[in-house]
Amino acid sequence: MANSIYRASILQSYSQLLFQPCLSNKHCVPKKTNLLCFASSQLNPARSEVSFCIGTHLIPHPNKVERGGEDAFFVSNFKGGVIAVADGVSGWAEQNVDPSLFSKELMANASSLVGNLEVNYDPQILIRKAHAATCSKGSATAIVAMLERNGTMKVASVGDCGLRVIRKGQIIFSTTPQEHYFDCPYQLSSELVGQTYLDAVVSSVELVEGDTIVMGSDGLFDNVFDGEIVSKLAAHSDVVEAGIG
Repeated sequence: MANSIYRASILQSYSQLLFQPCLSNKHCVPKKTNLLCFASSQLNPARSEVSFCIGTHLIPHPNKVERGGEDAFFVSNFKGGVIAVADGVSGWAEQNVDPSLFSKELMANASSLVGNLEVNYDPQILIRKAHAATCSKGSATAIVAMLERNGTMKVASVGDCGLRVIRKGQIIFSTTPQEHYFDCPYQLSSELVGQTYLDAVVSSVELVEGDTIVMGSDGLFDNVFDGEIVSKLAAHSDVVEAGIG
């Protein structure tokens, strides 16, 4: 399993993915290293709009570096911004199936469908359509967050990928993992036994100036406690710097 991360802030939010806000008319250049992802959103004083400015950092499991790990993610500047992470379920390797193929195709489909009229900028519907379009054998957990220009962030999650919203050094919102039992999360699958978009946990968060968003796979949240994440972010004013190390 790889770790994926995003972070973003609002002025203007960390599989890992980390975000912090940028003026909506400013473009930030993503920085890629090995699964951390970072992003930021910022309030535009003249237009009262927010958007994400995003960079990424991916850390594959040491035994899976050659394949780039089993996580996948995408980011989009559509409307206020869209961020998403999928974590391929490693158990498929026992059946000689590459676990990364499903998660990568799922995220590629989600990226291509983000502006689809039927999606209507709804993360749950985006998961439905991306899942339906995925033909690879396998399964994955997934989380999608969509930011409205007014600062409302809509989130849909199936499984144990996660998201935290940090405000003034405190976590004010976090997603809840979905598991059948220990180490068996809810998952979107090529098989009928898997979950669907109807099983997604859907939530909405109002972001304010200075908020930071941390999004990632369970590889992040299983290995880095929330307090450690908050401390790491507090030591850096730049979201990209905060995800390195």
